[in-house]
Amino acid sequence: MPADPTLDRLANATLLVPFESTAAPRWLLDGLADGIAGVCLFHNNIDLSDGPEALKGLTRALADVGGDPLISLDEEGGDVTRIGQAAGSGYPGNAALGAVDDTALTEDVHTALGAELRGLGLTVDLAPSVDVNTAADNPVIGTRSFGSDAALVARHGAAAVRGLQAAGVAAAAKHFPGHGATELDSHLDLPSVDASAELLRERELRPFRAAVEAGVLAVLTAHITLPALGVDGPATLSRRALVEVLRGELGFTGMVISDALDMDGVRRPIGMPEASVRALEAGCDLLCLGRYSYADEVAAVRAAIVEAVRSGRMPAARLEEAAERTAAVRRWTAAQGAPPQIPSDLGLDGARRAVQVVGEPLSPADLADPVVVELDAPAGIAVGEVPWGLAPWFPDTERITAEEDAPSRVLARASGRPLVAVVRDAHRFPATREFVSALCRVRPDAVVVEMGLPVWRPECRTHVRSHGAARVNGQSVAELLGGVPAPVR
Repeated sequence: MPADPTLDRLANATLLVPFESTAAPRWLLDGLADGIAGVCLFHNNIDLSDGPEALKGLTRALADVGGDPLISLDEEGGDVTRIGQAAGSGYPGNAALGAVDDTALTEDVHTALGAELRGLGLTVDLAPSVDVNTAADNPVIGTRSFGSDAALVARHGAAAVRGLQAAGVAAAAKHFPGHGATELDSHLDLPSVDASAELLRERELRPFRAAVEAGVLAVLTAHITLPALGVDGPATLSRRALVEVLRGELGFTGMVISDALDMDGVRRPIGMPEASVRALEAGCDLLCLGRYSYADEVAAVRAAIVEAVRSGRMPAARLEEAAERTAAVRRWTAAQGAPPQIPSDLGLDGARRAVQVVGEPLSPADLADPVVVELDAPAGIAVGEVPWGLAPWFPDTERITAEEDAPSRVLARASGRPLVAVVRDAHRFPATREFVSALCRVRPDAVVVEMGLPVWRPECRTHVRSHGAARVNGQSVAELLGGVPAPVR
C-alpha cells in the first residue's frame, strides 16, 4: 500500500524520540521536518564540559528544523540529573525539599531549574516525580519523592509544577498513577500496587490531583498495575487508568506522555511497536521511546501506528486527538518569553536547610583531618552514573565496597583520627549495614553520613542526613564537617 503522507505525519506527531550523540543525525532532522513531535535528551546527548554553548547550539538546530519541537529531558534535580551528569546537580532533589517542607522554597528551586533549562533551549521537563514513597525498599523512586505523606507530596508537587512552568518549561507530573509503593523497578519488571481503591485514591492519586489543579501541562505514565482500580496490566496501556481515572476522575485535559516504551515493564513480551499502538489506544498522546530507540526503531513504531489506523484497529480520530494535544504544548512552549533571573546560590541554600544532624552535635575541632570512607552503592537505572559523595571537599576520601573490604583495615587507617563513613540508602544493602555497624562498635564516636533515604540509623555518635546525593547535598554536608572548598567547576 502506498505511503500516506498525512497519516505518517500524524503518527510522527505522537513521537518523542532519542538520538545517538551530541549532534543531531540526519534521520532525526528529516523526521523533525516531517512532524516528529520532539526529542528526549539523555546523558549521551549533553556535553557541558566546555560550557553551555554546545548544548545551546544543538537545541537551536533542533528547534529550527522542527518548528519548535518539544525538547525534553529527565531533570528532576537531586539524584536524577542530565545537565549535572559531570559533577552532580546544583539543585536539591525532592527528598531534600520535602524534608525542609517549605513550598515557597520548592517553587523557587524549580523556577531556578526551569530557568536554567529554558536558557539551554529545553522546553519540557519530565518532572516532577509526585510519587508517594511508602515502600522503604523501593528501588526506583526513593529520594526522587518528596516523602511518604500524600499531603506533603501533593503540596510540593504542585509547587514544583508552578515553578517549572513559571520559567516557561512544561512540567510532566509522574509516574501516574503512582510508583511509590512498589518494590520492583519497572525498567525490569511489572510492579503491582496492592492496596484498596480507597487508599489508592487518597494516597497515590492525591498528588496528581494537586498537580492537575496547579495547571500541569503533561502527566507521564507508569508501567505498573493497580488491581483495585481495575488496572490489571501496565497503566501506560490502560484506558481505565488514563481515560476513566486521569481524565474522568481527576479532570486532566492536557498531554499524556508514556514512560519510556523500551522498559521491560511495558514492552515485554509484546515489543515496542505493539506497546506504542496500545499506549495510544489507551489514551497516551506522546510516546517516549526511551534511550536507545533510533532510526530503525522509530520507523518500526511509526509503521505500526499507521497500520493500526489503516486496518481500522485504531480510529484516526484518536491519532488526531493525540497530535493536537502535543501541538498545543508545542504552541505553549513557543509562546514563552525569556526565563526569569534567579539567584545562583538558591540550590545550595536549599540543600543546606535539608541537612539534619541526629545524635551529638558536630564540632569542627573534633573533626580535624578525618578519615572519610564511602561505601559504594549501585546507581538505579533512572539515576545513571552521576558522581556523589564527599570527595570534592575531602580529597583523601576512599570509595570502598562493603563486600570486598574489611572494617579492620579502615579502623587501622583511622587510628587516632576522626572517622566519617558515608553511605547511600544503607537500609537497602545488608553488607553496608554490617560494615558500618562493625566500624561503630569499635568507634562509637564515628560520624555516619546518609546520602539516601535515612531509614536506618547505626549505633554511632552522630548521624548526618542530607536527603540526597546531589553535588549541593554533598557540599552542605562537607561544610558541616569542615571540608575544604570544592574546586570551581
